Amino acid sequence: MKNLTLGYKKEIILKDVNMKIKKGEFVGIIGPSGAGKSTLLMSMTGGIKVFKGEFNVLDYDLIKLKKKHLMKLREQVGVIFQGYNLVNRLCVLDNVVSGMLKEIPLARAIIKYYKEKEIKKVKEYMDIVDITKHSLKRCDELSGGQRQRVAIARALAAEPKIILADEPVSALDPKSAQKVMKILKKVNNTYGVTVVANLHHLEYAKQYCSRIIGVNDGKIVFDDLSENLTEEMIEKIYSVH
Repeated sequence: MKNLTLGYKKEIILKDVNMKIKKGEFVGIIGPSGAGKSTLLMSMTGGIKVFKGEFNVLDYDLIKLKKKHLMKLREQVGVIFQGYNLVNRLCVLDNVVSGMLKEIPLARAIIKYYKEKEIKKVKEYMDIVDITKHSLKRCDELSGGQRQRVAIARALAAEPKIILADEPVSALDPKSAQKVMKILKKVNNTYGVTVVANLHHLEYAKQYCSRIIGVNDGKIVFDDLSENLTEEMIEKIYSVH
């Protein structure tokens, strides 16, 4: 992002953003409610209006992106939401498989006919998020933390280059939240997937992210390694205008 201004319709949300995220980083975005964190995060899927500046994601120019190329970009970006976005009546295994629909034809997915190599992959992703023992349970039988782990496995099944996590642990109890953050870190380390997470809890950002971006009032006011986040900077990031 270079001198980038973003928003919706005629409303500007983020102004003059300059940011570069490298492959394999684990970046946490923090800041007060309404600062523009979610807009910054979700802009990386090409769904937010650009008013001016330069914007490239995975070598795609988001200013000039045609629809067919936007679809290709989105195939490489996994998104994890606060509300999980799972199909509750389906079991864990089928939800994870739904992340592989670019590989598995819809007709086969509907009748749940999966090849051995596909099942092997799905098991790998369920293992890494520690949900395999619940693979045949319906998702509406799971706890919030378990559902979020299924959502991570489903995102992984699409073999993304980037995972965007929008408030992935804000609805979870502390123990479940810690487990989800550990798994995101494990996914980052194991597969080299770039993870960018919009986080409500400052302590999780400091503990798990290698780099922190602080947003306040539509501007980036901090962008540095986690260990360089001082109390003075925290005050600046969370100050109310």
